[in-house]
Amino acid sequence: MQGQAWLAGRTDTGAAPFGRSHTLDVLRGIAIAAVIAIHVSQSFPSHIHALDDALLYGWTGVDIFYFVSAITMCLMWTRRDEADATRKFYIRRFLRIAPLFWLAIPVYLFINGTGPSYNAPDGIGALQVILTATFLHGFWPDSVNSVVPGDWSIAAEMTFYLVFPLVITAFGSRRNLYLLLAIVLHLVNVGLFKTWAFEQFLAYYGPDQESFVWTALHISFLNQLPIFLVGCALFFALRDGFTKSDAATLAGFIALSFVANRATGAHEFNYLLINLALGALVFWCIRLALRFAPIEALGRNSYSMYLSHFAVIYGLHRLWPFADGLASLLLVYVITTASSYLVARATWYLIERRAQDLARRLTSVGSSRSTLQPIIAAPAAGMR
Repeated sequence: MQGQAWLAGRTDTGAAPFGRSHTLDVLRGIAIAAVIAIHVSQSFPSHIHALDDALLYGWTGVDIFYFVSAITMCLMWTRRDEADATRKFYIRRFLRIAPLFWLAIPVYLFINGTGPSYNAPDGIGALQVILTATFLHGFWPDSVNSVVPGDWSIAAEMTFYLVFPLVITAFGSRRNLYLLLAIVLHLVNVGLFKTWAFEQFLAYYGPDQESFVWTALHISFLNQLPIFLVGCALFFALRDGFTKSDAATLAGFIALSFVANRATGAHEFNYLLINLALGALVFWCIRLALRFAPIEALGRNSYSMYLSHFAVIYGLHRLWPFADGLASLLLVYVITTASSYLVARATWYLIERRAQDLARRLTSVGSSRSTLQPIIAAPAAGMR
């Protein structure tokens, strides 16, 4: 039970009904800092080749969010003992994500318009808007990232929330099952689904859309779900202890992925290795109880910052008076981060706080008070 000690005792007692893990907030802060870095560098390159290439790896911040989200969901699920747990879980998750996301839809439709783009070759219509508003946009290529920038990760999060109660109810704390399911899904995606879906969608969109289709399949939920499942396994490994069988399973995962990728040319092996490395980073940060107050502040507001920083960059790109270069990139990064943080504080008081209050009221009706296990401190939100 040593892992429980690593997750215990790191809480503060604010107005929120749940304790908060400082280390998970640090990880969220690192994740949003990385995501902002890649998008700032794409619009305001430093023209220092090595730096611009390094900042492109800011996409790993999204996958850190995935790991933290899976661990957070396991924390929240295991510390509550309440009736009708699945329904209440869905209410909390929906009201955590939906209000701000729905606000982002008209904002970005106004900013970016509905014309053809890389993510929507034929433009944005009712189908794309409806799929996005119902969180189904991750299942159709020209709906992903077309209405709200970066919304592919929101699609993956919401779909994971949909299946999470089913998985954790079936698997419990048997982390080997999470890892085995991750392996199976990865092999199915690499060996069967991705190649088949690529051919189908390429025939639909046309042979000149290879990059668009391949990217859409890469960020699809089936390709992201193994990350969430490994995150669930990490939670139980932290709580109950990491074993040699865990290491052997992960080694087998790597070997099978290598063989499958060589056989099919699906190009997902490097992505798996990077994500397993990120999982190790998350594991050790939690085990070492990493804390840093400024980064924690970003982490506590990372969901709103994620949605808003695209608009901030858009505005700066239209108004920025200076030439590209290192100084310009650094200044834009600071302004973008600070502005997104201020937007996040405003949306907390205007929207998120009210939505979470509603979630608490809806989940407390007709049931007894939750029993919270004191040994684990759960953050208040998945990407926050």
